[in-house]
Amino acid sequence: MPNVPDRLILASGSATRRQLLDRLRLQYAVDPADIDETLAPGEPAGDACRRLAREKATRVADRHPGAVVLGSDQMLSWRGGILGKPGDAGTARRQLGDIAGEAITFHVAISVVCPDGRHLDWHEAVEAQMRELSEEEIARYVEIEQPFDCAGSMRSEGLGVCLVEHMDSRDPSAILGMPLIATARLLREAGIDPLRH
Repeated sequence: MPNVPDRLILASGSATRRQLLDRLRLQYAVDPADIDETLAPGEPAGDACRRLAREKATRVADRHPGAVVLGSDQMLSWRGGILGKPGDAGTARRQLGDIAGEAITFHVAISVVCPDGRHLDWHEAVEAQMRELSEEEIARYVEIEQPFDCAGSMRSEGLGVCLVEHMDSRDPSAILGMPLIATARLLREAGIDPLRH
């Protein structure tokens, strides 16, 4: 039986990611990475998402030798560009007006740093079709959810699901920012099996 690490660290302060990880019934600590998330000029969304997930995990692993560290990142792309966090209601309404009726892509990546220094990485691009949305629907959604810290103003763990016509994903938790099927698989590879602890 492999050595079991003393601890698991989630490199994120996201309440949604904590709620998702709680489903695996593991004990873990939280240490947000707080990295610079500035994108390189022309960096594709998938590449940026993978890079940031790995940088988050690496930054926190440096602070916790011997731990298994889990980092995650999510981005939304549309028409070849990246939709960032709106920051305010006006920008959120504009973003949602732009992508209404359009195809968008959620990129989600996770990175696990093992106690022996190995990196285990995973990425998925989830294709989604947005509904046609009225100005009233957009305004109501923004008023209720205030999605100012969400990529593309999409709070998928809340009413954001009401904005989508359909999507295609291998993991239903992927668009929430931490795909649990892949997370459980990578944690098993790192020596943490939710069904054994």
